[in-house]
Amino acid sequence: MRHKVAGRKFDRTANQRKALFRGLIVSLFEHQRIETSLAKAKAVRGIAEKLITFGKRGDLHAKRMVLSYIPNRSAVAKLFSEIAPRFINRNGGYLRILKTRQRVNDRAPMAILEFIDYNEIKDKIKSKDSTKAKEKDK
Repeated sequence: MRHKVAGRKFDRTANQRKALFRGLIVSLFEHQRIETSLAKAKAVRGIAEKLITFGKRGDLHAKRMVLSYIPNRSAVAKLFSEIAPRFINRNGGYLRILKTRQRVNDRAPMAILEFIDYNEIKDKIKSKDSTKAKEKDK
């Protein structure tokens, strides 16, 4: 029995599990929102929030710590330039998990992992796109 044993293994070796988490976090930072299984979303949320806290610090050591976990430089640059400044006045709780459906194939519970200000960002992007479309029409 696994009484009081933290963490999920996902039936993978440590290297495979770390690669899975890295890929999910990079996708989250690039797209601001991802859909994955509920268990994976719960496992990734804690790691991603720690990386965002490093991003809020913004010093060289914090960048190196994040790069040691995520070797994708474009995702790290986006974290430090766009994502972390949005949460300067917030002490944690940067992500939310929304339960959505059950996957068709294996009936696994699915969830959306997104930033808490995702709706505001989406509205800003839509307004920018609409203004660009109006400028093209002129």
